[in-house]
Amino acid sequence: IKNKPVQLANGTIISPSSTEAFRQGPKSKPVDFWQAHLELSTDGGQAWTKVGPLADPGRANVIQPTVLVHDDGRLQILCRSLVGRIQEAWSSDQGRTWSAIGPTELPNPDSGIDAVKLRDGRFLLVYNHSDAQGLDRRVLNVAVSSDGRRWDAALVLENHAGEFSYPAVIQSADGLVHVTYTWQRKRI
Repeated sequence: IKNKPVQLANGTIISPSSTEAFRQGPKSKPVDFWQAHLELSTDGGQAWTKVGPLADPGRANVIQPTVLVHDDGRLQILCRSLVGRIQEAWSSDQGRTWSAIGPTELPNPDSGIDAVKLRDGRFLLVYNHSDAQGLDRRVLNVAVSSDGRRWDAALVLENHAGEFSYPAVIQSADGLVHVTYTWQRKRI
């Protein structure tokens, strides 16, 4: 589990999770086999129910989902993938069932992401905005969205040689947005 759980208005806690494994591929070479799932608790975290793994018909190999709660009650997850785009899935029943995984408009080079719903109702996403092949984590961006589908560039946190990855984002009680991330694989 990389990203934070969310608690719904009815008390249900949704914890995004995933598994990373290798399977034998062509010519007995191991290949990545990633799957996203969610874990739900309706009793304050005493017992958990696993939902998934989520259907991934495009074989995007998704992990590390982040959960967004929309005002109409729908839930959205955004996931890291192996196919150069952030992937998403939607739920209309408080996380018990989910749509199949599908691509968003956002490029991402197989790198961790995190998102949060802001108090003004918008969503904020921190991610590496790159469609370069391989792990291009030189640019770390912030984007905002009012609907979770169309994202507007808001800020470039880093844009130079090195690696800036595995972001985490929250909004504190004073309204400030706090972002942490791995800097050059040396410090946070």
